[in-house]
Amino acid sequence: MNTLQKIADNKLIAIVRGARPEDILKIVQSLYDGGIRIVEITMNSPKALSAIEMVADQFGGEMAVGAGTVLDPESARSALIAGAQFILSPTLHAETIKLTKRYGAVSIPAAFTPTEILTAYELGGDIIKVFPATVLGPQFIKDIHGPLPQIPLLPTGGVGLDNVKSYLDAGAFGLGIGSSLVNTKKEVTEAYLEELTEKAKQFVSAAQL
Repeated sequence: MNTLQKIADNKLIAIVRGARPEDILKIVQSLYDGGIRIVEITMNSPKALSAIEMVADQFGGEMAVGAGTVLDPESARSALIAGAQFILSPTLHAETIKLTKRYGAVSIPAAFTPTEILTAYELGGDIIKVFPATVLGPQFIKDIHGPLPQIPLLPTGGVGLDNVKSYLDAGAFGLGIGSSLVNTKKEVTEAYLEELTEKAKQFVSAAQL
């Protein structure tokens, strides 16, 4: 199954930001045990490239791993070489999209307005990350989906258990889920990992309703 299809099928991208390198595999394993099959490791995390490489090596095709907070084509290239299968950005950068597509990976640039969303798609974005979705809510996704139904949208920022279903019902292609799922400010103990698996199960269940 290719990465784009995996995102379409599983809907949820777990965002891991700021985790200690020694905790990465434990966190990703807990997410996997909870049913999550797509994980994003942000490039502003400690030793992000090593973390991407470890997850890609350890999980192979079982867990799609991507790089997030990618601001330029150089960072995208480094992440793809490390094993990233998709590239997410918090902004719209044409050269980053172009390089990602050159390497055959999935490009997920961010946009906020209808014009930006269409521009990102026309530049080659496979999925457009609507960020920050906190400000906009599910109704915005529904409104955009009306005139632009061909564009896959990935609301990110402020997505939690209380609004997963609302976003998907509004037409979201998938969802980026950050600290409401993976809170890396907490100490990674056995109890934390068990709680993470349980929370992942709840998100997966909510996305299937």
